[in-house]
Amino acid sequence: MNISAFFGRRNQPSLTISIIPFSFLIASLLAVIIIEGADGVFTLGPWILLSASAIALALAIAGRTATRRYLRLGLQKSAMQILPAIPILICIAIVATTWMLSGVVPTLIAYGLHFLSPELFLFITCLVCSVISVMTGSSWTTIATIGVAFIGIGRILGYSDPWIAGAIISGAYFGDKISPLSDTTVVASSTAGVDLFDHIRYLMFTTVPAMTIALAVYTAVGFITPLHSSPESAPLLETLHATFNISPYTLLIPLVTLVMIALRISTFIVLLTAGILGAIGVFLFQPQIGMSVAELASSVWSGAAMTTGNEALDELVATGGILGMLPTVFLVLSAMVFGSAMIGTGMLTKLTDSFTRRLRKRTSIVSATVASGLTMNCATGDQYLSLIITGNMYRSLYRKHGLEPRLLSRAMEDSISVTSVLVPWNSCGLTQSMVLGVSTLAYFPCCIFNLLTPLMSIIMARTGFKIRQSQLAPARA
Repeated sequence: MNISAFFGRRNQPSLTISIIPFSFLIASLLAVIIIEGADGVFTLGPWILLSASAIALALAIAGRTATRRYLRLGLQKSAMQILPAIPILICIAIVATTWMLSGVVPTLIAYGLHFLSPELFLFITCLVCSVISVMTGSSWTTIATIGVAFIGIGRILGYSDPWIAGAIISGAYFGDKISPLSDTTVVASSTAGVDLFDHIRYLMFTTVPAMTIALAVYTAVGFITPLHSSPESAPLLETLHATFNISPYTLLIPLVTLVMIALRISTFIVLLTAGILGAIGVFLFQPQIGMSVAELASSVWSGAAMTTGNEALDELVATGGILGMLPTVFLVLSAMVFGSAMIGTGMLTKLTDSFTRRLRKRTSIVSATVASGLTMNCATGDQYLSLIITGNMYRSLYRKHGLEPRLLSRAMEDSISVTSVLVPWNSCGLTQSMVLGVSTLAYFPCCIFNLLTPLMSIIMARTGFKIRQSQLAPARA
């Protein structure tokens, strides 16, 4: 039998055939989560994606639903969405390392701890975690470092673990969601075909109201909670000051970065400049570290580690570098291959048409996107996979109904990035519950920001606030 003959013409795949690769992906990921835990998704996820891609291609060849032309177009379409994120992810790794070693993040932590107040502890915890997460682009780093410190301080004050964890997670995922340094923010915007900073600006319409309500709730809880004596945060501050030169001058680096963002300079240039400024800042602001250019280059490539005498700070400065970002890059590229296979074989179109053929109105389309994002978070156990799969499912539907791509990217971010930590078997939920020592189901109702954001996305879609539509195919509310 001549295999090339199968590429000569294209039949439409059936719904049953189209579901098989997707079902294999979900079943395999769930099995990995059960057997290997959260880390298994990160290490085995790429191979599962590639296997699912091979299954899709094999079924397409057998069913004559693939042609060389469509497979090539599928690869081009998927690559155009994903490949621009790769250099940005590398720049993120550079910025994360240089901003840590130059004292930018340590300065923010020190200033945050200085403003601790017992009654406003939850409010300040959420606010500090959000600022640090914006600057680092990592909710995981924020939670595993300053979040762990806040857990200890909050317990001494008399707050319950779920409320402390809820404030930490709300702040950390607020920053992770809107930071240009966040890999999930980059993946969401690139998958939907939206400029990164346009995506971030559009997110503000749902993110700011949700965070405002969350901060109000944490303030109220602080005033009604019976509190104990003030915490002893002096040792943590002493370690910070002994290790780094804590100075407001270090904040010139993020200030310049924010100015560049406001001027709408390209994402890659902004992040590259931020990394270069951070590298200069290591020698300018932290000469006591005694780091040479070669050592800095080594830290940027393979990660940095310092012994400060404080475990939380040791974890904070232990950045992964470019090598630490490569597993994420591999996962993204593997997801690109899976997306290419599903698009090129027509299977993704079949699945999308089956799930969305009755969707006509703007609110129902956004609501379906939010629901699909939540479902993907539960099904795949990984926010990267959820973002990429959901984006591929709905991108053409939004275009068909005249809805702008940034509405899709916002709905994805609102429903996937911030809710992954609320799913007990998701890699985020498993990791953060383990780091904070609080079960996912316990902190679930206290993560006010994470719970409100998906609702805000649907509410904004219903009101039509700041939503532009094509005149060719306008979607009703």
